[in-house]
Amino acid sequence: MTKTLQAHSQVVGYLHFIDKKIKTLCSDLIIVVVVIFIISSSRTKQQKMWGILRQKVVAGGGSPLVRIRPAVSALRSYSSAAKEMSVRDALNTALDEEMSADPKVFLMGEEVGEYQGAYKITKGLLDKYGPERVLDTPITEAGFTGIGVGAAYYGLKPVVEFMTFNFSMQAIDHIINSAAKSNYMSAGQINVPIVFRGPNGAAAGVGAQHSHCYAAWYSSCPGLKVLAPYSSEDARGLLKAAIRDPDPVVFLENELLYGESFPVSAEVLDSSFCLPIGKAKIEREGKDVTITAFSKMVGFSLKAADILAKEGISAEVINLRSIRPLDRATINASVRKTNRLVTVEEGFPQHGIGAEICASVVEESFGYLDAPVERIAGADVPMPYAANLERLAVPQVEDIIYSQFRELL
Repeated sequence: MTKTLQAHSQVVGYLHFIDKKIKTLCSDLIIVVVVIFIISSSRTKQQKMWGILRQKVVAGGGSPLVRIRPAVSALRSYSSAAKEMSVRDALNTALDEEMSADPKVFLMGEEVGEYQGAYKITKGLLDKYGPERVLDTPITEAGFTGIGVGAAYYGLKPVVEFMTFNFSMQAIDHIINSAAKSNYMSAGQINVPIVFRGPNGAAAGVGAQHSHCYAAWYSSCPGLKVLAPYSSEDARGLLKAAIRDPDPVVFLENELLYGESFPVSAEVLDSSFCLPIGKAKIEREGKDVTITAFSKMVGFSLKAADILAKEGISAEVINLRSIRPLDRATINASVRKTNRLVTVEEGFPQHGIGAEICASVVEESFGYLDAPVERIAGADVPMPYAANLERLAVPQVEDIIYSQFRELL
């Protein structure tokens, strides 16, 4: 009997202990909810509510505040931590959000619907928006590009996908003559809000007819805007800007970047996020040499800058983002600081983006240059198919590094 009473007493004691812990836990949880609400409030409201919370805690013995501080700290660090997102997902979410926000936006191209896109950029969009807004087309770039331009005349906002920009050659009459020139030729009465997007430049082992970089081609034409994203932030922000723009935009992606992931902030993930067209980004600050690049070559330039830093050379890397309009102000300001310039691009050297940047710097900042401008570009030959020759035809990290030691050799 005595043992039974002792056991009963222990059980009752445990129940009281558990009940006390549950009450304490509930109290802590309530404070967590209040703290979250305070953090999300304005500065004035925060000050008032923190004061009320302190009074309640002190009245209750003060212990919950000690326990809650680590939780608040963890909450803040979690909310500010950067997440990873692939370029493919960045493009997909940008399309999804813009289609959701504006019923005038629709997609068209080869295999964008049933197949979810040749590179899965349009994955899930057919199921969500239906075949009226995600249109699979025949293999006829001239035909569906012309339809897209006509729809833009009518006030819709088509996003036309080319499986590769090499195939846009079939549709270049519509891109240049029908889309780019209509606003000017109509004295501003006709806007053509259309986006032409797809992979541009070299991939891997696809030969000369699938490896051309069209940045210089399209950026030479007034009436077009030409964008070339590098990171997931670029892809999301620039594609949203392109879709919202009232003029035709050529959006040059890179097939080899689709699977690469980059850190993105909460701001980038917000549906209202958008990057300005015509503004470059300084990816890395430096004082000895300016390196300009776009698309995949930005990554190569950043790797080269890391290696150069170990040799005591501080390189500033500029991600152009926008090819037309070109952010000449940022480029020239950097050159006036570093006094040297290296331009990097995958395309051919003659009449390339690097040549245009070189001309701009010579015209505006010639007196600041301490050395000739270095242009690093693709070899002046059609892209070879053999892997070893292909690598020699495209700029590599070591080419960028070598440009800084050329004068010493």
